[in-house]
Amino acid sequence: MKVHKLTPTQTKIMKGMDKVYEKLIEFKRKNNSYLVILKDGKIVKIKP
Repeated sequence: MKVHKLTPTQTKIMKGMDKVYEKLIEFKRKNNSYLVILKDGKIVKIKP
């Protein structure tokens, strides 16, 4: 198995994506709206 090490740029991108995810969940909770995800090949609405 080959282990891939992240470059500094990739690390920054991953940290940014984590922040975006946190803000999305916060926004959905604040507005009391559903989060739409793909689960097992099906589109599912969940309450965060």
